[in-house]
Amino acid sequence: MPPAVTLRPYTPADAWLRARADSEFDDFGPAGVDPGSGLPRSGLDETGGLVVCADGEPVGSLSWHYTRWGPNAGSRAIMIGIGLMPQARGRGIGTQAQRQLVALIFLHTRIHRVEAATETGNIAEQRALERAGFRREGVIRDSMWRRGGFHDSVLFSRLRSDPDPQP
Repeated sequence: MPPAVTLRPYTPADAWLRARADSEFDDFGPAGVDPGSGLPRSGLDETGGLVVCADGEPVGSLSWHYTRWGPNAGSRAIMIGIGLMPQARGRGIGTQAQRQLVALIFLHTRIHRVEAATETGNIAEQRALERAGFRREGVIRDSMWRRGGFHDSVLFSRLRSDPDPQP
């Protein structure tokens, strides 16, 4: 039976989620001095984040920030990202969590476009995004700095007008 996936705001006890780097795709270099300071806000009106829980236990986190493709407010989009602990990967948790976050964004904002990008080598995340209803748009060359060099990413999007993915 698949785990029940829920999203919740960060608490001070969740600071450890921000400091971990369990995957080669999580290593973006040294973190700040205190990984517990400045926990992400859970409101969708600005940059934020939520804790991903499976059967009530924290197993990762989601984050988002606003991007803009044009000069007006209607051209804004939200870029989302996810990080899961190793034991949570490959179980559909990421797909469910990202699907839930998109549903929250479309329910509580006027945003029309939600984006996600992952490195070209992160096939598992690409599949999770597709199962969550995202469409692959293309490769963005040298878009991510990690481990001392630039890496290509694949850009995905979900539009408010796209059909809901089947759970």
